[in-house]
Formats: sequence, structure tokens, C-alpha cells
Amino acid sequence: MPLRTLTYTAGEADEGRTVLSLLRRELLCSDSHISRLKKREAGILLNHVRCYVTARVKAGDVLSIEIGDLPDGHIVPMAFPLTVVYEDDDLLILDKPAGISVHQSTRDPEEITLENAVCHYLGGNISPHPVSRLDRGTSGLIAFAKSGYIHERLRRQMHTSDYARTYLGIACGHVAPTSGVIDLPIGMAEGSTFQRAIQPDGQSARTEYETLAVNERFTLLKLTPRTGRTHQLRLHMAAIGYPLAGDWLYGAEDRALIARPALHSYELTLMHPISGERIHLTAELPEDMRRLIDDPTKQNKGVL
Repeated sequence: MPLRTLTYTAGEADEGRTVLSLLRRELLCSDSHISRLKKREAGILLNHVRCYVTARVKAGDVLSIEIGDLPDGHIVPMAFPLTVVYEDDDLLILDKPAGISVHQSTRDPEEITLENAVCHYLGGNISPHPVSRLDRGTSGLIAFAKSGYIHERLRRQMHTSDYARTYLGIACGHVAPTSGVIDLPIGMAEGSTFQRAIQPDGQSARTEYETLAVNERFTLLKLTPRTGRTHQLRLHMAAIGYPLAGDWLYGAEDRALIARPALHSYELTLMHPISGERIHLTAELPEDMRRLIDDPTKQNKGVL
């Protein structure tokens, strides 16, 4: 099966530029991707002929590169039902259920993860690239790139206006003030290999929150991470005194209430790295979270 390719036609302003310049500045290839392409027979072609990156182009020349990945067998394909909300030649965006990990497990190779399931869905020959990470217990929208090239392009968008994520979280109690910004640095918790803590010398972390609905016990929040630290939303809410319902790590576990932290990746907006199209998607609040907040006694801004 031929690999997906991307082409660029040199204009008059490109006259005399090197192929390397076009790869870096026009096609936005990373140095590591260029290095891999140089080793492939059809990785970099100028007017359909293999070329050196030092070659200089003329107006009208057509430069083409392979942006698809060669099969590497890194991810084991495993069947699992997926809820696909968007797909094209470059992207696959899913509505992830709670309870499944994103990354293939080295600790338990038999465990099915989204990486395994996406690899199976794509025919077993493509190693999927999750663009961002969701915890096992977090539900909602997650994007996968179908190649390392697309993954790198999307990674550069992260935490800019071109790539925006919004979450819905249900916090214990009545959050006060009803909106605000949490700007607290995050580091590893002492003595733990996975738990995080607010640390003065940790990495900067910023979360914006807004109350959407309230009932006697809980607050439904819109949560917007401006940085991408592990457990950021969960830890930030706990740090201001309002842990997410069901958060066994930073709050209190109550499986009769909800069997996971009440956090849902609700909204995703991104700029398609090839077409430039702005993609905007939302994923409905799942039932286990909805029933915690289905009788709001104060405001409700329409997400329910």
C-alpha cells in the first residue's frame, strides 16, 4: 500500500531555495522526520525524482514527501468498539469511554488500550499517535494522528488558539468563587511515582474554571487547561478545596456515587494541519456524570 504523500509546488519567490529550506519552512518537517525521509527510496522527490536536500528548486518544481509511517509492529492490534466522531486521511477523533487507558501497557501486555484498538481499527499496519493524553478514568474527545508527521504538526499547535480543549468536571460542594483562574505549579508527590502535588519548584500550571450548574451536593464546571500537566485539572480543583467527585487520588473514592473521577473531555477545536480547516467537536456528557448534576438548583448554561 503506497504511503500518504504531501506535495509543494515552488513559486517564483522560492527560486533558488534548497529543498531543505522548503522542507523546514513550508512543509514544517522536523529534523528527525527529514532524517527518516532521506533513508527512504521515495521519501523526498523533486519532480518525481529522488533528490538531495541540498538541491535548489526553480519556480514550478514539485517537491513531494512521504508523510505516512512505515509499519513497525510497535503497537499490537486488539479489537475494541470505538466511537468515532471524526476521521479523514490524517486524523481520527474518538469519544473515549471511561475505564480504558490510552497507551499500550508494558506492565500488562494483554490489557486492551486505545492504542491497541486504534491500531486494529486502522488495519494493524499504522502505529497510532495520540495527540494528547487522557487518564484511564477520563471520558470524552481524544485525537489520534495517523502518522508521526501529523502528530508533530498538531503537537506544535498545543496550548495555542489553534488547538483548544475544554473539559466538564463535577466538583464536590459549591465552588466559590464561581469562576476564576488556578495558577499553581505541579510536581511529583514525595515518595510516589505517579501522584502529583502542588510544589513551589514544580512546572507552571494554569487552569481556568467557570460554574455551569449547581445542585445541593455538586458543581458542574467548565474547565480549560492552559497548560498540559499530568492530573492538572484533578489536582487544581482539589488544591482549592473542591476535588472532583469520585477522585480516589486527590479527593475521596465513592464507587456507589461514581466509579471514576468525574471528568469529561467535552470540546475540542483544532486547525487541520494539512487542509487548514478548523474542526470543532463536542461529546455529550456521559450518564454517570449526568446523574450527579441532573437536578440543578441554580444556573444551567445549556451543556446538560
